[in-house]
Parts: sequence; C-alpha cells; structure tokens
Amino acid sequence: MIVADRKKIPEIRDMIQDYDRILLVGCGTCVTVCLAGGEREVGIIGAALRMALKLSGRQGVTVDEFTIERQCEDAFIDMLAERAEHYDAIISLGCGAGVQTLAERFPGKPVFPGLNTQFIGILESQGVWTEKCAACGNCRIGEYFGICPITRCAKRQLNGPCGGSRGGKCEVSDTVDCAWQLIYDRAKALNKVEILERVALPHDWSTSNDGSVRKVIREDQCIAGMGPKA
Repeated sequence: MIVADRKKIPEIRDMIQDYDRILLVGCGTCVTVCLAGGEREVGIIGAALRMALKLSGRQGVTVDEFTIERQCEDAFIDMLAERAEHYDAIISLGCGAGVQTLAERFPGKPVFPGLNTQFIGILESQGVWTEKCAACGNCRIGEYFGICPITRCAKRQLNGPCGGSRGGKCEVSDTVDCAWQLIYDRAKALNKVEILERVALPHDWSTSNDGSVRKVIREDQCIAGMGPKA
C-alpha cells in the first residue's frame, strides 16, 4: 500500500492563509490503512486545524470535512464535485496521486496536500510501516528470493553485500537489517545459494521516473474511443 504521514498543523494552516472556506477531503483506501488520511484522521485534523486558525486570530474560517473511497478515481470524485463548488480551497488527505487528481478535476480551485507521501510498504507491527518497494517499474525480486535489494539495500547493491554490514545489520544503522544478509539467509533456506554466484545484469532504470511521467496501458481494458491520449 501507499504509506503517508500527516503534515504538521502549522504548515497546513499557513498553506490556506488566503482562503476562508476550506474543504478537508479524506481518502478511504491506502492512507486509511496507514492511519493518515481516513475519515477518523479527517476529523482529528479538522478539529486541530480549526483550533489553530482560531488561536492565530482567524475566527471566520470554515473548515468542513468529507471522505471519499478513493481520490485517484473520477467515479469516486463525482461524489465530491457538487460539494466542492461551495469552497475556496481543498486540502487533500490523500497520497500525491490523489492531490493531483483533485487538482485536475477542479482546475479553478487550489488543492493543497495535507499528507507527505512516503513509500510503498507494509504494516510491520502496530503503528510501524516499512518500505518494501521503490516502484522502479522493472521488478527483479524473483532474482533475490522475494527480497528487493533496490529498496532494502542502502546502496542498491545487485551483486552481493558491500562489506560494511556487521552482525546482519547495515552500516547505515544497527537497527536496519542488511538486505544481503536477508537474501543469503533466504537462499540458504531454499538450498539455492549457488545462484548468488551469478553476476546480475545492471538495472534498467529507464522504467523508473527518470523518463518523465510513467503510464501503464492495458488496451484490452480500454473503452473504444477512450483509449490513451496521443
């Protein structure tokens, strides 16, 4: 899932200093799971923002709340469209994709991010989310027994460890597992250690974000006349 965390209330307050009617919009999917932007968090942030505005002397500002299932799909944004017309600005409690989708849908209104989008990850333990994927567009996890060295190795080593790890921990921090120790342990458990002796090819970074905006097109799923734009 996409993992995000909340911006500080003073930062959000300052972003909307020129607007008096604010709609705080939550997203009911990824950021709800990571406890950053679901209906509950919208209520908490809304209350805190209203208090911050009053303490700063802005007594006449309206901050209302609304949550949709997904901010990255027009079908769900349709539920927001009529309501949004009554506000000067929107604060999105969605990921970066959600913020941009709302901005495209409502070009006449400023849309501000209420969250900082962090990474694609998992819930490791209660209250702890860990990055697992860099979304590089060229997945090679199968070469490394289900462990991604691009994401989990501090140096993105594709051909073995750097030599800086100690006791199975990365030299960056003794709280971070060495990705290559994990890869080796996994290979050993599967009786596939000999595979690690092969020299891995360089990574193809052309599928990452160095080539501008990426797009996935499934022509078999496109509606006739509504396919990808040229």
